[in-house]
Amino acid sequence: MASVSSLGSGSGLALEELLTKLMTAEQAPLTALATKVTSTNTRISSLGTLNSALAALQTAAQAMKTSIGQTAASKYSTFSASTSDATVATASTTTGAAAGTYKLTDVVLATAQQITKTNVTAPTVAGSLSIQVGSGTAVNVTLGENSTLSDVASAINSSSAGVTASIVTSGSDSYLTFTANNTGAANTITITGSDTTGGGSAWQTAFGYSSSATNSWTQKTAAADASLKIDDVAVTSASNTLTSISGLSINLLKAGTTTVTVTKDSTTSLTSALNTFVTAYNSANTTMGGLGAYNATTKKAGALQGNSTLRNAQTQVRSLLFSNPTGGSSPYQLLSDIGVSVAKDGSLSVDSTKLNKAITADFTTVASMVAKVGAAYDTALTGIVGTDGSIAAATKSANATIKDLEARKTAISTRLTKIEAIYRAQFTALDTLVAKMKTTQSYLTQQFATKTSS
Repeated sequence: MASVSSLGSGSGLALEELLTKLMTAEQAPLTALATKVTSTNTRISSLGTLNSALAALQTAAQAMKTSIGQTAASKYSTFSASTSDATVATASTTTGAAAGTYKLTDVVLATAQQITKTNVTAPTVAGSLSIQVGSGTAVNVTLGENSTLSDVASAINSSSAGVTASIVTSGSDSYLTFTANNTGAANTITITGSDTTGGGSAWQTAFGYSSSATNSWTQKTAAADASLKIDDVAVTSASNTLTSISGLSINLLKAGTTTVTVTKDSTTSLTSALNTFVTAYNSANTTMGGLGAYNATTKKAGALQGNSTLRNAQTQVRSLLFSNPTGGSSPYQLLSDIGVSVAKDGSLSVDSTKLNKAITADFTTVASMVAKVGAAYDTALTGIVGTDGSIAAATKSANATIKDLEARKTAISTRLTKIEAIYRAQFTALDTLVAKMKTTQSYLTQQFATKTSS
């Protein structure tokens, strides 16, 4: 509000103070609206806190449920592989693994072809090398005039020719070596050289190579497949990484004998998923409790005390703990049957001994029940924290309330400005009138005094 510091100076009345008090009284509705705006913003923030806690719980629940076409038993069954001699081979499990033992004997590694040539010199003319590995597409590598041996190696290594070139210098001798990037008997190297002009064959003479015409190249290592016996069944592979056993990836490291053992774990994955869920549940339970609680000592209520969105969320989250999603005759029908207990404050805890006993006794039912609990929570929480969930609806409503309150504040502020202007005009007129009256009074007093003295 505008302020005129001289108001009341003519009359000597405390008009500015009176105006301030009047306007303070007039602003009471505006102050009340500001308090409502603050309260509503606090509610919106608290709804966001509630949403975050329940979204974390939903994430944990989603990790418990099965995907389409997946059984709970397969979801919670994990497999690991080990070898009796990790210097001969290592192994890891993939999709479709099953517990078992596999003996690997007569292991011979796959090798990549390697050829070398001594004292080779690049031609002075421009040219190209066409390099093909096995039945793959030939890759053309172009070389300029006066290329060095190093230029040739760099050009090949920068291409996708499927070979690696290297140079070894010993005294006055230079050895050029080509090594195929992939192992296997089929991945032999073929090099065809051609000159850019004149139809010459300098590049073919210097670098040409094929299995039928070595052109003074020396084969250091032949291209060969890996071979071994798996439980006395002969197996070959172009690579030293084998997928011959369903659900297993075996990496051969050297010749020899080893045994691959695949073990099944039905406890770790399920226990981890359940404990993660319990942790998220307890966090959400604490958050909901704090938002809806009343502190008798401080006499302060939680930001969402009495809020229907919070109450409904608490009811749904807690009621699902006691649901029976599995059915059947197994004694493991509820979370409480597998060691999940509820404390007085609503928090959960897991009795690992009871849980492991249940898993051992009836893994299939326990896994199914845990997965279905996860699915039930996921569905329920979508109705709360989803895009069209109850929290989103409550937040939208609160934001609409804020918009309405701000509009009302603006209207009241405009009206108060007009009211203040009216008061100020009236007080200014009063100030002027009283000032005139005081002037008249002073004049009359002087006149009476003069006449009396005379």
